[in-house]
Parts: sequence; structure tokens; C-alpha cells
Amino acid sequence: MCADLWSFALSMYARPGIEAACLRLQAQGADVCLMLCGAWLEQRGVIPTAERLQALRQIAGPWQTQVIEPLRQLRVQWRTNAQQDKPLAALRERIKSMELEAERHLLMRLEELIETWSSGERADQQHWLERLAAEDAANLDHDALQQLRVAATGT
Repeated sequence: MCADLWSFALSMYARPGIEAACLRLQAQGADVCLMLCGAWLEQRGVIPTAERLQALRQIAGPWQTQVIEPLRQLRVQWRTNAQQDKPLAALRERIKSMELEAERHLLMRLEELIETWSSGERADQQHWLERLAAEDAANLDHDALQQLRVAATGT
């Protein structure tokens, strides 16, 4: 079990199929940082409550909207032109690094909040993933959510 959320996220993302599952969820509107956080919380046996879900969303939502998404949009927007323009490609790589750093900071902020929550409260599945994705749950790839859950049990 990874001690911190960032290490857990890196370990998860490196597992076969998880990057593709995360990208599918992201394309469907899910906040991948929240999904990885949810998988970590499930692994740790933390019980989801309405207050905890709201607290996570209050931290993640503005950071995603104001910091991560603008960087991602710029990186995606430059993808085609960067293939023919080496200086632009170099800038795009810097944007990509900044996007990853912004995601790391979001996960650190989420972990700071979570530190006060009890773990090991119950051994069964806590279903953080579905509850965090509840707003878009009908449209999300449930196989991808299950893939995250299964991978989390092996980290």
C-alpha cells in the first residue's frame, strides 16, 4: 500500500491499462485526480460520506477548472503544430510538465484534507469511485472504474 496519494497515483498510472482507462474517463468528463483519490480511499477503507465527497469536490473543482484544464487545453491545441515546429514542441513539453505538476499539487491538497479521516473503517468496498463520479456516472465507462478498483487492490 502506497503511503501517500501521489505515489499511489504514479503507481496506478504505470499499471497496464490504467492510463487508457483514465484517459477514457477524462474524455467522458471525469476528474482523473478525483478518481485516483477515490481508488486510494477505497484501498484504505475510508467510508465515503456526503460531507467528505463535498469537501473533495470543493478542493478539486476549482483547481481543475482554473489550473489544470487551461494547461491541458493549450497542450492539446498545440499538438498538431508542435509536430512541425521544434520550438513549439519544446514549449508544449513544458506545458505538459506544468500540467503534471498541477495534478501533483491537487493530489497533495486532497491528501492534506484526507489526513484527518480514519482509515480501515470497513474492509469491504467503499464505492468512492461511483460516488465521486455520481454527477456523470450514467455516462462514464464503468469498466474503466472497475479497472481502477481492481488495480488499486494490487498496488
